[in-house]
Amino acid sequence: MTRWVCPRCDREFGRERQSHVCVPGVTVDQVFAPWPEAYREIYDRLVEPLGPLHEDAVGVGVFLKAERKFAEIRPKARSLQVEITLARPITHPLLARSFAMGSGRYAHFFKFTRPEDVDGQILDWMAEAYDA
Repeated sequence: MTRWVCPRCDREFGRERQSHVCVPGVTVDQVFAPWPEAYREIYDRLVEPLGPLHEDAVGVGVFLKAERKFAEIRPKARSLQVEITLARPITHPLLARSFAMGSGRYAHFFKFTRPEDVDGQILDWMAEAYDA
């Protein structure tokens, strides 16, 4: 996939001159450095099974992109918030909220506190979002 790099913030996007907030990128390690180790372990469990992807790390978290953004991972005070974009509604005990985004897509927000929270169903949904 050809990616466009913003000349001001040096971040990568799927379309030339894609609308975004210009904030400096950081590394994934920098995103997770101030947070509990479990957050990084959860992140690793979520992304390791996926194919090639772009990890757009900024101060608030990591935006996971294939052809487009399919997930956001944001460390919070009480949990690691994971948003997965799918073409359908889903249910799961760790699902905090969901809403229709339009264009037939749904945003699903999970709150993880332990690496064990990442089950096979969550990994299947991550793969589905990645492939969409």
